Amino acid sequence: MQKKKSKATTDSIFSNIDSMDLLQRAVLTHFIHGFNDPNLLELKKEMLGYTTEYLSKESLEKIGSIIINDLKKHDVVNQIKPSFPIPQSPKFTFIDLFAGIGGFRLAMQSLGGKCLFSSEWDTEAQKTYFANFGEWPFGDITSKITKKFIPETFDVLCGGFPCQAFSIAGKRGGFEDTRGTLFFEVAEIIERCKPKAIFLENVKGLRSHDKGKTLTTILNVLRNDLNYFIPDPQIINAKDFGVPQNRERIFIVGFREDYKIEDFSYPKPLNKSVCFGDIKEKKVPSTKYYLSTQYLTTLENHKARHASKGNGFGFEIIPDNGISNAVVCGGMGRERNLVIDDRISDYTPQTNIKGTVNRYGIRKMTPREWARLQGFPDKFVIPVADASAYKQFGNSVAVPAIKATAKKVIEKINLI
Repeated sequence: MQKKKSKATTDSIFSNIDSMDLLQRAVLTHFIHGFNDPNLLELKKEMLGYTTEYLSKESLEKIGSIIINDLKKHDVVNQIKPSFPIPQSPKFTFIDLFAGIGGFRLAMQSLGGKCLFSSEWDTEAQKTYFANFGEWPFGDITSKITKKFIPETFDVLCGGFPCQAFSIAGKRGGFEDTRGTLFFEVAEIIERCKPKAIFLENVKGLRSHDKGKTLTTILNVLRNDLNYFIPDPQIINAKDFGVPQNRERIFIVGFREDYKIEDFSYPKPLNKSVCFGDIKEKKVPSTKYYLSTQYLTTLENHKARHASKGNGFGFEIIPDNGISNAVVCGGMGRERNLVIDDRISDYTPQTNIKGTVNRYGIRKMTPREWARLQGFPDKFVIPVADASAYKQFGNSVAVPAIKATAKKVIEKINLI
């Protein structure tokens, strides 16, 4: 990032967040949230590049407040109005890797945590994250520029990292064997920063991925190379924690060896009865969510073809008293979670569809219903188009399951 010395240039940079490039947005918004944190030294150094020369003569402790006052003059701070602000008196700190739209952050902040760093490469997800947390995530976690801003000290590392196979043929399946994968980036941060605890999430298929070699290597690295106590990972289902969605994911938690933790119990199911009707739209949704007759016929034919082959693939209608299948982006994610909503009265197509709007009341769930299935409260802002929203919620974590597990983790290291 180029350093700006003149006051006029400073005014220009601070005038509007929308005019900044993505790195500038990330640096600025992280700084605004953490200017008084002693661990964010690199952020302060970077911000000096956007201030007048006289600031460089001040101590770093004073610089934070000086720059914040300057930002207020330029109305930048007022442009950041998160729906979910950082706790005033945080009980612990964490970083949010592969952050998506902030499912981990929502859970951790609700427990009293303060996020010191977030990273997410998808620009549409970054928009949603910023709209809700007032912070623009840094981009590619493999980038040296991004890594530079990871604080040296924080309590908990969180992340739902992608599942990738490792090259471990004939090797011990250790730290070096994960190079070139995104898990390696996670392991490298753990090795360098040594957080008190870690909390990782992945798809259920991680257990069988590459014939089990992938999970075995991950556990070997965390336990033997990084010296963390890692209890056996557990499959957690979102439906057991208050949301009507059958979503199984593998959770991996760990604790730094000096805490001498030898046991950990994952949270028990709440035994709370929930169904789709609990989160269904209160008002009739837009006609655009209702299927056309031609599209419905296509889905019926597709399902019939698979049924003739003995397969169970195809669309599915979720009753109001039932629970949804896992919401996922791509494939049959939306089609396997159709619902019947006969409240529709206006059958005028709102998009360019083939055929007419079906008269059975069959529709897709709305993005807001997907948000509720994942445990996001209604004040969570959805600033993107429907296609992006479905993708973002499909890729997200189920917030209540994350929160229940995170609470156990934080309690274990005596931070709450």
